[in-house]
Amino acid sequence: MSKRVVAVDLGATSGRVMAAVVGVDPAVLDLVEVHRFPNGGVRAADGSLRWDIRRIHGEVLEGIRLAAASGPVDAIGIDSWGVDYGLLDASGELVTDPFSHRDARTDGVAESVVARLGADRLYAETGLQQLPFNTLYQLSVETALDKADTLLLVPDLLGYWLTGNPGAERTNASTTQFYGARSQEWSTDLLAELDLPARVLPGLRSPGDVVGTLLPGVAAQAGLPPETPVIAVGSHDTASAVVGVPAGDQPFAYISSGTWSLVGLELAEPVLTTAAREADFTNETGVDGTIRFLRNVSGLWVLSECLRQWAEDGTPDSDLGSVLDAAAVLPASGRVVDVDDHRLLPPGDMPARVASLAVEAGVDVPQTPGEYARLVLDSLAEAYRRNVRTAAALAGVEPEVVHVVGGGSENRLLCQLTADACGLPVVAGPKEAAALGNVLVQARALGVEMPTLTEMRALVRATQALTRYEPR
Repeated sequence: MSKRVVAVDLGATSGRVMAAVVGVDPAVLDLVEVHRFPNGGVRAADGSLRWDIRRIHGEVLEGIRLAAASGPVDAIGIDSWGVDYGLLDASGELVTDPFSHRDARTDGVAESVVARLGADRLYAETGLQQLPFNTLYQLSVETALDKADTLLLVPDLLGYWLTGNPGAERTNASTTQFYGARSQEWSTDLLAELDLPARVLPGLRSPGDVVGTLLPGVAAQAGLPPETPVIAVGSHDTASAVVGVPAGDQPFAYISSGTWSLVGLELAEPVLTTAAREADFTNETGVDGTIRFLRNVSGLWVLSECLRQWAEDGTPDSDLGSVLDAAAVLPASGRVVDVDDHRLLPPGDMPARVASLAVEAGVDVPQTPGEYARLVLDSLAEAYRRNVRTAAALAGVEPEVVHVVGGGSENRLLCQLTADACGLPVVAGPKEAAALGNVLVQARALGVEMPTLTEMRALVRATQALTRYEPR
């Protein structure tokens, strides 16, 4: 038996809608991109950075329509980045466009909230890394809560617009910092202590649950039967990406490499020790009750913002291919900067900020785009090494291979530098791991025989092109 499903996979800089045929006998996992569109925060009239969520919704509908025009659709699933949310009023209407996590409204907020709740208690309850844009900190400065009846994270909001059914899928809920790492339920006591209303929190769903069927108007617009189901997947894109890691029997670390890099391990239980908190590791929920024990690293956002700036400035030989070719022929130098520095978070003149960090680190300031790229990629590889080793020590696990999935898996230089830095083989691919994880969960919910993650990953290994890099 095989099923054809649609995966909506939304990243912070681009969105894509994929159609996939999934079956295990014979083995088939055929993923086709039917629609891709740029994404990113937009400046509102008040200067805030927000998501044009209605445009995103329109692009999602267009992708579903295109998928339906090319074949039958058995189900639809949505994954996206975490932490950001929309607020609905009592009539179900959006109160205002959602803020982007890169907006400056949460500057300094984390410190005041942590001082109020206590760092030990907050970590013991939620197990979450201290990121300045966690949903808890965004809600602490939210000015529209008095108008809100329901809070929906981005993939749940889009699912609501497809089906009319509100809810919160657990893998994305676990990024909010008001979700229990052990209880796997909302931590309403934390909200109460901050005088934030738990009444806005919807009921929780798990990957594989049916969100609902298409609203009549949506079905007509998409060209699909109204009974077409929307299925909850690992709606945090990293949760879906980890499902798509083509791991075998070896203990493994993973790097979901894109705008952000998520570096970590898959565990059965959270690690809530003081050492884990001090190392700033997060315990997010994965598919099938797993824990994504990981740390966020700045990722290819830094390089992409450099490329954007060079294009804007008209810098010659600054397209991605030319820059990576120039970086690859430069000798190893051991020079790195801190790619996790908070100054690299917002959009803007990234080369100037990287140059400032180089000065502070006492390393040579890059002079060419190739030198900038090599410094950024060497710094990312060093961050990967440090976090893989720290995760292993904290969890008591010794990985034997590092799986790199996502867009960064196609960056050959970064993958080789990662193998060199970690001293472990790197298996790169698949690029579209999040979309693959999305469709695998949907297919299983529809009856395709893949009872565990082991069977899902075996199908990925059997059907997807992978590249292995040995440490030099």
